Amino acid sequence: MTTKENAPAHLIDMDGVLMRGTVPIEKSADYIQLLTDQGIPFVVFSNNSRFTPEVMALRLQDVGFSLEADDIYTSALTTAHFVALQNPDASCFVIGEDGLERALEGKGIAFNDNDPDYVIVGESVNYSFSEMAKGAQLISSGAKFIGTNPDNTIPVEFGLYPACGAACALIETATGVKPYFLGKPNPFMMRAALDRLGVRAAEAIMVGDRMDTDVIAGMELGLRTGLVLTGASKRADLKKFPYGPDIIVDCLYDLGKKLGID
Repeated sequence: MTTKENAPAHLIDMDGVLMRGTVPIEKSADYIQLLTDQGIPFVVFSNNSRFTPEVMALRLQDVGFSLEADDIYTSALTTAHFVALQNPDASCFVIGEDGLERALEGKGIAFNDNDPDYVIVGESVNYSFSEMAKGAQLISSGAKFIGTNPDNTIPVEFGLYPACGAACALIETATGVKPYFLGKPNPFMMRAALDRLGVRAAEAIMVGDRMDTDVIAGMELGLRTGLVLTGASKRADLKKFPYGPDIIVDCLYDLGKKLGID
């Protein structure tokens, strides 16, 4: 039996692992409770930049998860951290929602729709074409182009929804400028999450539903990887990739048996 002393710290993706849209995936809350009860460090890791950690925590609590804001780390937070490190006096034009805007404000990044240093695109369910066109114009005039994450889709109750990567692709096509993505699989976000937990890569497992972000990010940084088949990637998709996860499970709760912590 694995004990809390030698169990790996968990970096757990949210969309497609804990939740599908607004619906919790069966027994995923029980697995979070198991980690909490056994004192195993974890952080819920989300490429979705729409909501603040406080809002995410409340939404998750409402459907049965024992989580606090400090348990959640988003691509919005890592994007704001990156921009502040690169240029503490930077200004930005934001295409996204409250989670991204509050994260940037928290780092003292000013908003500017005339001559910003950065155009930053995040997640939204109401992308405005006029904002996308404005962002393209600003990038063409010299603003740097950042996307909070490269995901083209996000799993929701009824299937898949276009995500940040798809929105950035529209602007890239219009401008010829490629965005720099801060979310998974960027090692910057992964290292920040490990620092938050105070653990080394060899002491952690990345658990997600996407081969092209979660698994590759964990693998390239030296974490163990677990693929959960409740989201974007399916078992048949594994043959498309030259790498594979260390563990494959049908749902998050089954991971406990594989790790010996059930």
